[in-house]
Amino acid sequence: MKNALYYRTKKVTLNLIIHLFLLTVAVTCIFPLLWMVSSSLKTQETIFKDTSLLPKEFHFENYYLAWQEGGFDRYFLNSLMYTTLVVIGIVVVSSLAAYAFSRFKFPGRNILFFMFMAAMMIPIPGSFVPLYVLLNKLHLRNTALGYILCMINVGLSTSIFLLKTFFDKMPKELEDAARIDGCNKLGIWWNVALPLAKPVLAVVVVFNALNVWNEYILALVIFDSKPLMPLQVALMTFQGEFVTRYPLLMAGLTITALPIIIIYILMQKYIVKGVTAGAVVG
Repeated sequence: MKNALYYRTKKVTLNLIIHLFLLTVAVTCIFPLLWMVSSSLKTQETIFKDTSLLPKEFHFENYYLAWQEGGFDRYFLNSLMYTTLVVIGIVVVSSLAAYAFSRFKFPGRNILFFMFMAAMMIPIPGSFVPLYVLLNKLHLRNTALGYILCMINVGLSTSIFLLKTFFDKMPKELEDAARIDGCNKLGIWWNVALPLAKPVLAVVVVFNALNVWNEYILALVIFDSKPLMPLQVALMTFQGEFVTRYPLLMAGLTITALPIIIIYILMQKYIVKGVTAGAVVG
């Protein structure tokens, strides 16, 4: 009886410590977002004087001013287009490549796969010079297509790795059943592999959407034309040489963060499955 009570108390205490730790981490992650939203509703004069999360006066006009002065209408549509096309491209190319690496045997398969994995260790700035030269020769620099192709290339290695790990553990009996029903290799990929890979695809979509949506440095290398720039360039409007307009900057950051937060909320169920279950088919 005493042993049972001891182990039960120990289990409750351990669970309490774990939950307190997770709660601390959650508060640490959420607090900067709350501070950002709170600062976006203050004025330039009160943003450093009023340190409370709940402002004494709410200045919602900051969002309108940030949208108008930052030219968010054009840049927002640019980033939306880039993110959508890049994510679609990564999902299609990486799922096809991962399925081929997992299920097909062809000369140089392992070498090609390790080359993709090796590319994960190369930081994006390390490829700026060859990308610049290549895009110039292909006449794709300062074009939306050139930027989209570069961003698809950036996200392929990690996406292929995640999807290949999933496809490796996918039961082959499912593919055999699909072949009996008349599916070819492409049909199996479309009708069997992709539907089962929804949790991993959700991770791929959110990870790459976040990467493309927040990208700015590569855009500066590729684009000369300001109208082609992504949304992040609008945030630089509020940072002057001597004065930074923090309320408008925080309002712009809030507007910028909203689409990714919405995507994460919509795909949260699949993301949790993909992270916790890994490559387990369910």
